[in-house]
Amino acid sequence: MPKILIGAGIVLILVGLVWLFGERFGLGRLPGDILIERGNFRLYIPITTSLIVSVVLSLAIWLFNR
Repeated sequence: MPKILIGAGIVLILVGLVWLFGERFGLGRLPGDILIERGNFRLYIPITTSLIVSVVLSLAIWLFNR
């Protein structure tokens, strides 16, 4: 199996774990995250949460490549 697929799988697992544990600490309901609710319609856009997760993953990948 190519190394890129294994690396992508590990990254996806890490993102899932960060998301799972992050909800317990308020990640996902931060200021800057957009929530629109109208009747039966609900739209959630996690802008701030996505930025934080991106920075954390970028630092992790940078550290693993050192």
